[in-house]
Amino acid sequence: MTKPSLPDEQAPGAPPMKGSTSARLLPQTRFGGPIPWVIAILIALVIIAAAGGLALRNLADNARADLSDAVTVQIIEADPQSRTVQADAAARALGDHPLVTSVRVVPEAELTQLLEPWLGSGAASEDVPIPALIDVELTRTATASEIAQLQSALDGALERFGTSARVDAQSSWLKPVYEALAAMQYLALALIALVAFATAAAVWLAARSAFSNHSDTVEIIHLLGGTDAQVTKIFQRSVLRDAAFGAVVGLLLGLCAVWLLGRQFAALDSGMIGGGGLGLLDWVIIGAIPLGGVMLALITGRITIRFALRSML
Repeated sequence: MTKPSLPDEQAPGAPPMKGSTSARLLPQTRFGGPIPWVIAILIALVIIAAAGGLALRNLADNARADLSDAVTVQIIEADPQSRTVQADAAARALGDHPLVTSVRVVPEAELTQLLEPWLGSGAASEDVPIPALIDVELTRTATASEIAQLQSALDGALERFGTSARVDAQSSWLKPVYEALAAMQYLALALIALVAFATAAAVWLAARSAFSNHSDTVEIIHLLGGTDAQVTKIFQRSVLRDAAFGAVVGLLLGLCAVWLLGRQFAALDSGMIGGGGLGLLDWVIIGAIPLGGVMLALITGRITIRFALRSML
């Protein structure tokens, strides 16, 4: 690059130059190129990962809250009439328990509808014995001993039928689902950390490249009395400008992606998935991501230029 000529009024040994003069000597410190777009893509990825992690957290919390105080009773009996009689007897026995608030025998038509996606038309066939299911709501989360008491009450009510029922705590058999959701949340956090590292690396490379391209001019600024702080501020303005542009674009891209994904999941019309909606605090966290990205870029750029200036001495 062509070195700028020294102003006539400045000479070695003159008083320290003003920041505006040093800024004019570095007219092309803008990173430009792909860096702002790289930052935009990285910010968008962080927003998508954060939105997914927050949605999974809400889904798990809502599901755990809904199912922690509920159990399911399953009665396996091939004869439909006997199965209905046993289900009614089990419901009466459970209704007398002080821990139980409500008992609901799930209609066979509803069970058939739930099984149809897996069994097809065979779900409605008499050749496929469908167990009777009873949904039981409790006053609170039941302990292992209280589940055993419910099981004992059912066994006593169904003893005359020569059969038995099984009590399943819904929160226990959904434990693998909760663990899978937690693992996906940790994966989202790991992705956010990796993207943050990639953002810092991109800014570091861009700052080093910009400084190398203007190293001769920086030396002239030093000879004219310019300070490291003035040079650092010039490069920081470039970092701030490019990072802010990338953050805004990344925010828009990320929000569009989250909106499209939300519409796709909403189309599933699943009650469990519906519990994964984002609340006000979640959107505040997502909105803070671009600000965090800009701050990370600014700090990285400042540190990079500081080390580059120190290496010139």
